[in-house]
Amino acid sequence: MTIPTFNDIQEAHFRIQKRIHRTPVLTSQSINAITGAELFFKCENFQKVGAFKYRGAVNAVLSLTEEEARNGVATHSSGNHAAALALAAKIRGISCYVAMPRTAPPVKKDAVKGYGAVITFCEPTLESREQTLEEILKQTGATFIHPFNYLPVICGQGTAAKEFLEEEPGLEIMLVPVGGGGILSGSAISSKAINPDIKVYGCEPLNADDACRSFHTGQLLPSVHPDTIADGLLTSLGPLTFEIIRQKVDDIFTVSEKSIILAMQMIWQRMKIIIEPSSATALAVVLEKPSLFRSKRTGIILTGGNVDLAHLPFGER
Repeated sequence: MTIPTFNDIQEAHFRIQKRIHRTPVLTSQSINAITGAELFFKCENFQKVGAFKYRGAVNAVLSLTEEEARNGVATHSSGNHAAALALAAKIRGISCYVAMPRTAPPVKKDAVKGYGAVITFCEPTLESREQTLEEILKQTGATFIHPFNYLPVICGQGTAAKEFLEEEPGLEIMLVPVGGGGILSGSAISSKAINPDIKVYGCEPLNADDACRSFHTGQLLPSVHPDTIADGLLTSLGPLTFEIIRQKVDDIFTVSEKSIILAMQMIWQRMKIIIEPSSATALAVVLEKPSLFRSKRTGIILTGGNVDLAHLPFGER
């Protein structure tokens, strides 16, 4: 496996910077007072398609040769990567095909359709996603763009942390949600290159804790029957993201569903911005482990804001 370098991420940033939003970094005095930490939020919920995924998707699509792009691109995704790839493909003028779990939130299904992708629905298991994608690839000849275990995608995702530390170079800790590991691995590469002393932690639901178990056992373990409101974090790590995380990440913490919902609600109420449950896992870690972050300058990547407003979780669990 080829491990991306910070130079690869810098090249990706140069390639995509005119296509992406340089998202703002926000703070909240009230959340700082509650947590005792000095928190900074990189708002990728304001990114195009409402999630950091656009960074990796547009870098991957723009990196394709004409031959690779001729028959379009394809992927499997529960939503954000699919929407990101669909928009990136639309910008390049090529087709996009998506294998998508039938249980994906309606807001994400609608977004993927709206960007012009051809969707084939499948069961909400990795096996079903991969089998459905395989059929799509056979029928179309499209190029597979993996949602996270793919070097150009990881490099695109790593540009968020690069921007973050350019704006807030004094960060002592970086907190990043982890599902497949694309944003965590890319963030770890950027963060450690810019500041070797920074601590980088992954944040994961206890009910979908494969990354934590993999990290602490040293063996890549699959996600088995994950059951979490953080629908963007259901996927297992890939071999490439796992290897980067083993090398670059300091630890992975898990949080309860109750803490995820509390953190999500806190950001909605205190900061007046919409985030999805996956984004809230990072603040949830701060709420569950306050002593670790007390008086520390801590960066949190809010990974996305695509939430079904008709089915909000507040008060459900």
